[in-house]
Amino acid sequence: MKNARSERGIRLAVLLMAGMLLASCSKDKDIEPPAELVDFKPSWVVSKAWTVGMGGGDDVQRLALAPAVEGEQAFLAGPRGDVVSVGLADGRSRWKADVERSLSAGPGVGSGLVVVGSPEGHVFALDIASGSLRWSARVNGEILAAPAVGPGRVVVHTVDGRVHALDAADGALVWTYEQPAPRLTLRGSAPPVIEGGQVYCAFDNGKVAALVLESGDLLWSATVSAPSGRTEIDRLVDIDSAVAVTEGEVFAVGFQGRAAMIDRESGQLWWARDLSSHRGLALGRESLFVSDSEGAVVALSRRDGTERWRQGALRLRRLSPPVVDGEAVVVADFEGYLHWLDAGSGAFLARTRGPGARVGNPMRSADGLLLVQDDEGSVAAYRARPRG
Repeated sequence: MKNARSERGIRLAVLLMAGMLLASCSKDKDIEPPAELVDFKPSWVVSKAWTVGMGGGDDVQRLALAPAVEGEQAFLAGPRGDVVSVGLADGRSRWKADVERSLSAGPGVGSGLVVVGSPEGHVFALDIASGSLRWSARVNGEILAAPAVGPGRVVVHTVDGRVHALDAADGALVWTYEQPAPRLTLRGSAPPVIEGGQVYCAFDNGKVAALVLESGDLLWSATVSAPSGRTEIDRLVDIDSAVAVTEGEVFAVGFQGRAAMIDRESGQLWWARDLSSHRGLALGRESLFVSDSEGAVVALSRRDGTERWRQGALRLRRLSPPVVDGEAVVVADFEGYLHWLDAGSGAFLARTRGPGARVGNPMRSADGLLLVQDDEGSVAAYRARPRG
């Protein structure tokens, strides 16, 4: 049994090795550099609405800290333990709290709570109106995915493949579900999603599971990608991004695996397409948008998975998960640039520099604003619209 520190070391080492694979590295070839940004005539105008600093962090750790939105408020967490509520429209502080622990994931928002997690497995639930601490708890395992908050439950996914449900009233452990984690994985884990009294979560073994929120009973487990290949690196099939849940479907995408649509009721795969991504996906009205492992942004038909368009001009720029912003899909890159693409064609609409550093975690689109938190903790809100 390895201790937590050695497990984190293995995961980080695997991430670095996978990064070399993504860069098409070999002993006989030079490493391919990231694509240079192409010039284009912007058809959209981008303006910055507000900025907030959340303290410095270490981007090597890939902390899962990203803005959350509830009503007219945005909630932000920093690596040093700060949690703040700001007005969504103006970024003005409503309240600020300090949990006095390093934070690695969150916030998750719902049912009157703002919930964050730490590398040591600490879970803190704050009152959404005042920021006062309602309760704290601890689970076994590092938390690298934003907690999900639903009716009566706070659900946390730890890097050891366990999903823990805590009582939203006092933090008491209610149930735990586990999928076996491979010995080697990418650093990270998929955030759980709560919808309609059920929990949907993806795992490092390429599976997606649906659980009853109240009891943790398994409804179904579906294999999106099965490990294959001779080496453990070849057999990595992690799904480290949140699934997307609609009224009747669940969408998922994994590293060295597939993008798939799963029937929400039965767990049956309706379609699957070979596609590798450890960053994630976003749903539009008719398309599924994916940042793939080589830096392409790909639009697939939600109905059958056929490719609609592919934007390859950002190759190897280590893209963030995509987010739909009105009629555009937005990704960020390792230099901190934000790119707006036309959701219908993939053409570039606008580009601007983000808060500063690399943006690795999900951005949020709400009320006409795009909220971005970079890997050093700076948060900014942007508004993009067509010229004229």
